[in-house]
This record gives sequence, structure tokens and C-alpha cells, in this order.
Amino acid sequence: MDLQIALLLGQDGIVNGAVYGLMALALVLVFSVTRVIFIPQGELVAFGALSMAALHAGRVPATLWLLLALAVATLAVEGWRWKRGATVEWRATLVWTVAFPVLASGMVLGLRPTTLALQAVTTLLLITPLGPLLYRLAYRPLADATVLILLIVSVALHGVLVGMGLLFFGAEGSRTPAFSEARIDLGGVPITGQSMVVVGVAFALVVLMFLFFERSIVGKALRATAMNRVGARLMGIPTDLSGDLSFALAALIGAVSGLLIAPLTTVYYDTGFLIGLKGFVAAIVGGLASYPIALLGALLVGQLEAFSSFWASAFKEVLVFTLIIPVLWWRSLHSRHVEDEE
Repeated sequence: MDLQIALLLGQDGIVNGAVYGLMALALVLVFSVTRVIFIPQGELVAFGALSMAALHAGRVPATLWLLLALAVATLAVEGWRWKRGATVEWRATLVWTVAFPVLASGMVLGLRPTTLALQAVTTLLLITPLGPLLYRLAYRPLADATVLILLIVSVALHGVLVGMGLLFFGAEGSRTPAFSEARIDLGGVPITGQSMVVVGVAFALVVLMFLFFERSIVGKALRATAMNRVGARLMGIPTDLSGDLSFALAALIGAVSGLLIAPLTTVYYDTGFLIGLKGFVAAIVGGLASYPIALLGALLVGQLEAFSSFWASAFKEVLVFTLIIPVLWWRSLHSRHVEDEE
């Protein structure tokens, strides 16, 4: 290995680490607010990339029908809860079950976007509401269950979504055009425009999330829910809507990640699982609680994957996932065990 190869591998590690960092942020956000280890996060990445590819090919993405089916099911469940005397926040419910599906349907079936920018916006409209809809159908009825039960539900939901991905998109992979065709040479190392787009968008999302949590009332409410769910509820914060918002942000991050990786690699219906797992390793480095440490963990995972692909390509996945063992061992020695909230 010479310096140029090391720089090329380092560049790949940074690009991959940026994507894994977004995954880690989404996982930490969802777990902090709802105690859900959202394993299907990777499926949202694959759905975003494959929906974008379908739109670019002039087809109607099957995720539109999934969105409409989940919206109808959620509306029926909320109507049933309301009829039984439960309190239903109808404004938020109608946003996720009516406004977003109608807007997405209009974009896909009416406007039929032809430019990359409009196709990307349409994809975000398709994927983002899937998060809160899945939360309301699969997780909210079990909001007071243990973390283990919620994890089992996540594994089951992952299996269902992978099967749907195979049904919707088939076994063939897809790629999309790059958002930037620029190419620069930095010290003899070629850097593509798409790589710069990935790093730039990831950095912008991290900054926006920081501002959202530090400066906005809604962001502070989410932080309060993450710190103490019962205390937040006693202070009047609607924790159910906090779950909606955290899952919506996670779905948005997943969709953006799918748009970013689709021009770099061929995406299959099950590609998102490995991406989500590597993001989970980064989130574990941060203890599923610290956003900055999770980002550093994502960069570490990206670099480890890049350099291990050069030295031991057959074992690169093994080396990446082995990283979780010393992290868990160290945390088991330095963390205080806390029982689940009653």
C-alpha cells in the first residue's frame, strides 16, 4: 500500500462513514425517544433508493401503494380508538394519513416528475410518512412494553418489509444518475462530485438536527421525552406525537441516505439491512445515547471497512461487526445497569 491508495481508501471510508453516521443518528433518535431499536431503518434506505430508480425509469413506485395501504389502516385504527373513547390527535393523524398520501399521489400520478430534483422530493414525500405510520400500527400499542418485546417487533417488521421489498421491486438491483458529475483531482486522488454531495448533505443534516434540538421548542420537547418519558408526559408534552416525529425524522434520514447511495452502488431490495447494521454498530459505540460519539463511531466503521477491504476483503464484514464486541465489553464494565421504566 502506498500513500495514494491509502488516500483513496480514506476517501471511501469518509463517504461510507457519512452514510453510516446518518443511520446512527436515526437509530439513536428513535431509541432515545421511544426505546425502539429500529432495525427496519435499513429497509427505508432501500425503499428510498429503489423508489427513486422507479421514478427515474418512468414507473410508479410500489411504495406509493404501501403508503396508501398503511394510511388507510392507520386511519381505521385511529377511528376505532376514538369510537372506544380514546383521545386521538386528529390534526397529526390527518397529516400522516391524508395530507402526505394525497400530496405524494399527486406528485407521482399527476405531476410525473422528470427532473432529478423533483424525483428526489417525490421520494422523500413517499418514504417520510412511512415512519410515523409504522410507529402507530406496530409500536405505539406496545409503548409500555419492555425493550426486548419492542426489539422482537422490530425483527418481525424487518422481515415483513424485506419480503415486501422483494415483492415490490424484484431481485434485480437498480442505480440512479449522480446528482453531480463534477470530478476534481486533489493531490493525485480523484474525488467525484457525488462523493462530495454525500459528505455535504450528511454534514448539513447533522447541523440542521443540532439546531433543531438546541433551538426549537419541538426539538427540546423531544429531548425532554428522551431524558424522562414519564416526566415529559407530566409536563404536558404529548409523548405519542413525539414518537410520530422521531419516526418521521428517521424515515426522512433513511430516504435521504437512499438517495445518496443509489448513484454510488447498485441497490437491491435487501441492501439496506447491512447498511442499517453498520449504522447500528456506530450507534452502539455511542451507547445509543450520544450523537457526537455515534458520528465518530460511524467514521471509525467506514474507515475500518475501507481498509479491511484492501487487506482482507473476504473478512471485511466480519471485522466491522467484530468491533461491537470490545465496545460492549467496555460499556458493560463502565455502565450502571438501569431497570426499564414502569
